[in-house]
Amino acid sequence: SAGGLGSHLGVVSCTLLIVGRIIGTGIFSTPSSILSSTGSVGASLLLWVLGFILSFCGLFIWLEFGAMFPKSGGEKVVTASGCIVRFYSLSKCHHSPIRPLQLGICEQALIFFVTILHGLTPQTGVRIMNILTAFKIAILVFIVVSGWVVLSGRTSIQDPHANFRNAFVGNSMSSNSYATATFKVLNAYTGWSNVNYVLNNVRNPVRTLKIAGPLGLGICTLSYILANVAYFAAVTKTEIEDSGVTVAALFFKNVFGTTAERALSVFVALSALGNVITVTFAAARVNQELAKEGIPLPLGNKFWASNWPTGKSPLPGLIVHLIPSVIVIPMSVAYPFILDVKGYPMQIINFFIVVGLFYLRWKKPHLERPFKVWWPLAVFYLAAAVFLMIGPFLPPTNGVGDSPHTELALRNGPTAAL
Repeated sequence: SAGGLGSHLGVVSCTLLIVGRIIGTGIFSTPSSILSSTGSVGASLLLWVLGFILSFCGLFIWLEFGAMFPKSGGEKVVTASGCIVRFYSLSKCHHSPIRPLQLGICEQALIFFVTILHGLTPQTGVRIMNILTAFKIAILVFIVVSGWVVLSGRTSIQDPHANFRNAFVGNSMSSNSYATATFKVLNAYTGWSNVNYVLNNVRNPVRTLKIAGPLGLGICTLSYILANVAYFAAVTKTEIEDSGVTVAALFFKNVFGTTAERALSVFVALSALGNVITVTFAAARVNQELAKEGIPLPLGNKFWASNWPTGKSPLPGLIVHLIPSVIVIPMSVAYPFILDVKGYPMQIINFFIVVGLFYLRWKKPHLERPFKVWWPLAVFYLAAAVFLMIGPFLPPTNGVGDSPHTELALRNGPTAAL
């Protein structure tokens, strides 16, 4: 049942829920590592397009399931790691000399604040979530428009078209490199299924899901690809490879100066904050649905499946999300490992979800399906999941991949999945 505030999320809120979940810190930091893995600007841009295609296929598969079973929970995967990764992003997005202890205290305070915000004032939480999402869209629009100005030749950038000549020079020939780069791209697109987690709170869920899903993913994809074009117009490939700084920071420095580069830290921090708030909102509903399914928990499932104490929001589900975050946040060494490894078990889950889709079509062909994904899209998504499960085990050309802990994480993906 809807419970809490009832079915209060419409098309706009659901679209913003998807956009707010997808746009975090990935678009500001990931392009640098994608270029490092692929070796060329052209291949890097094509991977972002591939990420959209795979996300589009996945979205349509989830649309079929969501239309068949319009209730909260999605694939009922506990998503605490998503919030932990956002705190890692927050810890990396500033240049101020904050000591680790102070930073840890700030992060702990923030997760408690987000828990209380959604648990006791859910309507305010949704409003803040929507405002921060609109802010993130505005920042990306600003970057895209600035990129157009750079490409027009009206800035101090000497040759804005340099990266687009011979764009595929230096392509990597390693399957491992493309697999690890694809994981990073897909991580930046993560969130297109966010509405599936909260369908109990969605008005006319089937119709809303059909509109909000493609619209939200489309907004993010257009923003991502155009932002990458803007980055490569203002920053040379050599600068990206040699600086060790995120491409967004280099973009702001080259186009607007060092002051703007420092301002970017604030923008990225707010973007990460919005992502934490959005992840927490959805994860609490997943935890609540797990409790409803009868998974044994202390104090009894009735408590954890409830909307205590306000009757409007699942504070117990938020507490379940809070506990692992509080435990892992002080362990800063765990963040890079979580970031690198969390995509692998998701591909295993995706594989079985697509297999389940075909199994249901075979065993229950007459089951009502308000939306039906075109089967070649599902097959392509299944094939991609298989490649991403196998690819990290293929030896990289340099012996260690793009970083030692990334290689270790991906090679131990099955262990992490268990």
